[in-house]
Amino acid sequence: MPHSVSAKKRLRQNLRSRERNRAIKSEIKSEMRKLFDALTSGDIPAAREHFRLVAKKTDRAAAKRTIHPNRAARIKSRLSARVLAVSKGGAAVSTPTKKTGKAKA
Repeated sequence: MPHSVSAKKRLRQNLRSRERNRAIKSEIKSEMRKLFDALTSGDIPAAREHFRLVAKKTDRAAAKRTIHPNRAARIKSRLSARVLAVSKGGAAVSTPTKKTGKAKA
């Protein structure tokens, strides 16, 4: 628990920033899910539109330093490769799986 006035203010600022950053990251992830859904269904125009929105949101987040600029570039690069592969007639790309972090015995 902060004691000084400046520490109390910093805590309030950090809480506001955390909520804002979480919302921005959540929007990016939601848009990525929509992109993956469009890719698996084979809807190329919708996938391109969702990719455009993901790129826009990641660029804004990187400009505000909510996410690292290299992470934004990596996200855009990977997603553009998937969109390009599906649009060229490749097989529908599966969605990435979430890692649990448990080590195998």
